[in-house]
Amino acid sequence: MHRHGYKGKKFGRQRDQRTALVKGLAESLVIYESIETTLPKAKETLSYTEKLITKAKKGGLHNRRRIIAGLSTVEAANKLVDGIAPKLKGRNSGHLRLEKTVLRRGDAAQMARLSFVDDLEEAKPEPKAEKPAPKAATKSKTAAKPAKETK
Repeated sequence: MHRHGYKGKKFGRQRDQRTALVKGLAESLVIYESIETTLPKAKETLSYTEKLITKAKKGGLHNRRRIIAGLSTVEAANKLVDGIAPKLKGRNSGHLRLEKTVLRRGDAAQMARLSFVDDLEEAKPEPKAEKPAPKAATKSKTAAKPAKETK
């Protein structure tokens, strides 16, 4: 038997459980902007979320509804379309970064961190340091005394 034409990993789960797993990981990635999971799950979530980001960048009602269906909650979909996608307009692809981290204690599974490449934090204006007001020129006590006469 061959696996030609079957995309994706099975993860030892049935189809509905696999789709729920990937949807949940993608939703967590959008909400928290970074997740840590096993390497195969991170790879599946990466490709799934990249497609959602592309739809979010295109905009439109149809794409928004497709994203809501892909993320399971309206709040996460709105955050992706309204908050994250406008910040990612500068690049065509490669919005996510996959970094291998440690081996999980217990079963030695390779863990990986999945996060956005661009910094999504809003640029906070730095508080301006108040300049002290220039002091008015005052006469010093030494200048007020008359100078001593020399012979």
